[in-house]
Amino acid sequence: MSRGMRRRLPVLIAVGLVLAAALSGTVYAAGKISGKTIKVKSLPGNRLALGSVPGNRLKPGAISGGQLAPGSITGIHVDASTLGQVPAAVRAETAQSAHDAETALNAANAQNAKTLNGYEAGCKAGTEPFAGACWQSEASSSALNAPAAAASCASLGGELPDALSLVAFSQQPGENLAEGGEWSVDIASFTTLNAYSLAIVTPTSEVDTAVSTATKKFRCVIPLLG
Repeated sequence: MSRGMRRRLPVLIAVGLVLAAALSGTVYAAGKISGKTIKVKSLPGNRLALGSVPGNRLKPGAISGGQLAPGSITGIHVDASTLGQVPAAVRAETAQSAHDAETALNAANAQNAKTLNGYEAGCKAGTEPFAGACWQSEASSSALNAPAAAASCASLGGELPDALSLVAFSQQPGENLAEGGEWSVDIASFTTLNAYSLAIVTPTSEVDTAVSTATKKFRCVIPLLG
């Protein structure tokens, strides 16, 4: 062996030993370092390869919504059963019930209202509801001829009842017609001009006639809206 080779041999041996040590260290590290040996927070997120950590390895709540890229989670990734009812859905669910309740309230208010579209609603004192109108509870205090009786009812916004309705009214419990019968609005017959008879109803609920110039008591029928 030449003198130069003998001089370089120690250097080559040293390099070989260093190289062997380095390679053995890499193998050792590859075989001995695992996720358990890495300290918490020792690796920043930007040092991890994309897809190297699956979602099932993350703790619940480890990533907040502000850390997610816009559009990174779509509806197919969300379990709908985990979502509560949104406010709009709550309102939609109760809308029909609210509408029904409002309708019922309006109906109740309309029933008890004193006015409707600016008109008084309901029956005034001294009248009672019957057949969709307000009938005077008592016959007139004085007897008048038929035209005067009709004019008296008109001044109250009402009219004389028709004969058959007056018969039905007289048959209601507690109702009594005046002696001699009460005027109805029905004309029974004509004799000459301005000479005619009208139907009257007796206290026994019988229909009779009387000339228009005769004097009879009467009661007025006034609409619910007065």
